[in-house]
Amino acid sequence: MSRRLEATIETFPISGGFTISRGTKTQAHVITCVIAEGNVEGRGECVPYARYGETLDGVLADIHAAAPAIAAGLTRQELLTAMKPGAARNAIDCALWDLEAGLSDVPAAARILAAPAKPLVTAYTISLGEPDVMAAKAAENAHRPLLKVKVGTGDDESRIRAVCAAAPRSTVILDANEGWPEDRLAHHIAVSSECGVALVEQPLPAGRDAALRDIERLVTICADESVHTGGDLAALRDRYDAINIKLDKTGGLTEALTLKRDAQALGFKIMIGCMVGSSLGMAPALLLAQDAEFVDLDGPLLLARDRVPGLVYEGSLVLPPEQALWG
Repeated sequence: MSRRLEATIETFPISGGFTISRGTKTQAHVITCVIAEGNVEGRGECVPYARYGETLDGVLADIHAAAPAIAAGLTRQELLTAMKPGAARNAIDCALWDLEAGLSDVPAAARILAAPAKPLVTAYTISLGEPDVMAAKAAENAHRPLLKVKVGTGDDESRIRAVCAAAPRSTVILDANEGWPEDRLAHHIAVSSECGVALVEQPLPAGRDAALRDIERLVTICADESVHTGGDLAALRDRYDAINIKLDKTGGLTEALTLKRDAQALGFKIMIGCMVGSSLGMAPALLLAQDAEFVDLDGPLLLARDRVPGLVYEGSLVLPPEQALWG
């Protein structure tokens, strides 16, 4: 039976705005892909990211261009070579996983995991701002066990100290989004270590991170923009201790599962992250994150409105997705 593909742009308002070193956004624009066979539908979501040269219209066009191949029965494994990694392939790949679960009556979790999926503690993100504003937000969320703090300026010491002092019982990870100047790298890492920070994510720009080979890594250094697929791993071994896997970078759950396996075999710690999107985008990543050292799947917590049904969050604990949502 032929398969039908549809894709649409949807917008979700962000509660209070979201600021990183590259700018501020007040809305999350996502693309929802639906692949149907008969009366069964599979859904996937992606977030085009300008940092990687993606636009909403460009990704939407890439998804629609795949419709003839999908109608002809393109498989997830064939998709890996038919499309490049990125947001478009992610939406199609996750929709195919969801469709396969519906057609077979075998949940995606049962096909991926050896044991039932369990609730996970996710990070909660503190946007970049002035130190006092960030400290107030950290104090408001000091009950959360894991805070992810956006930094990425040449003078982040005051931010690091303020946030860590405001949430002394929380584990803190920092995300510099490629924003630390190389001449401040060692200083900021030393301050992070002194304050008990658990991990620093992508302190230097991808492709210009060789300095990480030559400094003492006093905290775990995690690659984000520097890693997309398994082919990137070899070049990272002397610079990073962990990698952040995001489905919109890998181009879907299929590639992400392979990347995680290969990274673990090389001794990297695993972080599973996300763009700012809805529960539909987080659901497959929750299965990928079951044995990760760090989980950062708080996208829906940052939205003023999520999908219905969506993921269930109990504080910072996120429950596995119901099949009515995905998988």
